[in-house]
Amino acid sequence: MTIPGPLSGLKVIEIAGLGPVPYCGMMLADAGAEVTMIERIGSDGTAVSTYTALERGRRHLAMDLKRPEAVEILLSLVEHADAMFEGFRPGVAERLGFGPDACMARNPRLVYGRVTGWGREGPLAQKAGHDINYIALTGVLHAIGTQGGKPVVPLNVIADFGGGGLLLAFGMMCALLHARATGHGQVVDAAMIDGAASFMAPFTGPGAEWGFDERPGMGVLAGAPPYYDTYETADNRFLAIGSLEPVFYSRLLRAMQLDEERFLRGAFPALDAVVRGEIWPELKRELAAVIKTRTRDEWCAILADVDACCTPVLTLGEAMGHPHHRARGTFVDVGGAIQPGPAPRFGGTPAGAPLPPRRRGEDTRDVLRESGLAEQRIDALIAAGVVSAASA
Repeated sequence: MTIPGPLSGLKVIEIAGLGPVPYCGMMLADAGAEVTMIERIGSDGTAVSTYTALERGRRHLAMDLKRPEAVEILLSLVEHADAMFEGFRPGVAERLGFGPDACMARNPRLVYGRVTGWGREGPLAQKAGHDINYIALTGVLHAIGTQGGKPVVPLNVIADFGGGGLLLAFGMMCALLHARATGHGQVVDAAMIDGAASFMAPFTGPGAEWGFDERPGMGVLAGAPPYYDTYETADNRFLAIGSLEPVFYSRLLRAMQLDEERFLRGAFPALDAVVRGEIWPELKRELAAVIKTRTRDEWCAILADVDACCTPVLTLGEAMGHPHHRARGTFVDVGGAIQPGPAPRFGGTPAGAPLPPRRRGEDTRDVLRESGLAEQRIDALIAAGVVSAASA
């Protein structure tokens, strides 16, 4: 069960998990890797099912990894894999018998990826957490919000998917290149808190980008200036204005028939705190009042041929039908469900269309047969509840 792509031929084992784990698996599978997801068996003896776009493109083998027989099957699969990854708290995989030492004893070339929230060291390593906690502790969440308001939760895309799943996929590919060159595998330790912190690199140090102000809503890129914020329209929808450079802002002002000289003079004495605190709010109120006079789509029509970095704020459903996405194929049909397509794109080894998520345990028998187990032995494992296979 593989699709074309630059990772075609790469064999990866994914121990099913949440958030960053399936996102990493989706990224690898979208790029052509043969990913086998090992999922847990529910209390009723069947494989646990969630069916989301994150699970597309993999084979599904359901096992009870608390059973020694299942762990032995996993280790036998590891012998023929290039990489494996999991998202347990520190020490869990070791207690279950398939930590890095056990796996790499079977396959020294193996790249063993692991993603955690707080990392494997430090006083918080064993504590529970979620995306909101990781971005809170790295200064990310504090900087996202409005002046005088509370921090705004930006979905769980920053630490979970970016700082966790994407960082893990990148780290594993780095380690796989090294393993191909040297014959030696290694452990890749991706912590969501590290990934979230890395996203703040442009805003740290003396050269902080755009004179970063960590007070909520006060930074240039945090919605403080009139030319970088969202504005409500007459139909209670929103425009996103990102006219950071004066040339783009000038075009926007002309299109909106605003006093270009006044708005420019007040907006770009750039990073002075007084300008931010006194002039910007006044200009924003005036701009907001003008934008509120027309609907979102009316403004989009007026600005359609104006290169001013202005776009409508779309719902996900609206985004799927936008002409630009249709032209690029940003969203694709996967088994009747519209989903984001594979990214990034490759000129020489383009990825094929993603395959729909499989039923839990749908590939159990096939994977076990390929590992060398006889049909009678597979039947016995199913009967004993060590593995689970989806019924036809």
